[in-house]
Amino acid sequence: MFGVITKTALATTLAAAAYFALMQSSMAGPDAATYVSVGADTSVPYGWVEFCGRYRNECPDDDRAGQPIDLTPAVMRKIQRVNAAVNKNVAPVSDMDHWGVVDQWDYPTDGKGDCEDYALLKRRMLMDEGFPRQALLMTVVKEANGDGHAVLTVKTNRGEFVLDNLGDEVKAWNRTPYRFVKRQSEQNPNVWVSIGAPTAAPAYVSK
Repeated sequence: MFGVITKTALATTLAAAAYFALMQSSMAGPDAATYVSVGADTSVPYGWVEFCGRYRNECPDDDRAGQPIDLTPAVMRKIQRVNAAVNKNVAPVSDMDHWGVVDQWDYPTDGKGDCEDYALLKRRMLMDEGFPRQALLMTVVKEANGDGHAVLTVKTNRGEFVLDNLGDEVKAWNRTPYRFVKRQSEQNPNVWVSIGAPTAAPAYVSK
């Protein structure tokens, strides 16, 4: 009996070790996430300013120390679940069709929205799950054709990852096809910082 128990325990231990090794390799392989190179303070998107005018409690003007998320397999699964759930349950629609304006940032409370609305909801849901605000950063990028787009950057102790309404996979920021332009500061959500070499910010974000 002791031998059977020992063999069972060993098999369980080996299976668990293999699982965690697989998860670690998926987060730290040859395409492992790195950290974005941020620059000086830059202009704040008008959509964020207007959003804060309507949701003042969502935009506290206070400074906090950076707090990257401790990325365990369980935490990654939670992030993936939120990303996929929002993508599944929000129907894509342009701001012009939705609100009659070129660009408006809002929560998709009616089940419809475009890129920044998806990102705002993911940010709120992850904060409600206990993730620190400082690690959940609204981010403006450019697509290959120059169009503006918004995603949510999640900063972890294993690099930075992107939650995107155009796909359910949570990717390392350096594995996305985008040119990163600017994002919220970790310390203060109402301060935005440039990313990488200077480039003109898109007039608005869509998709």
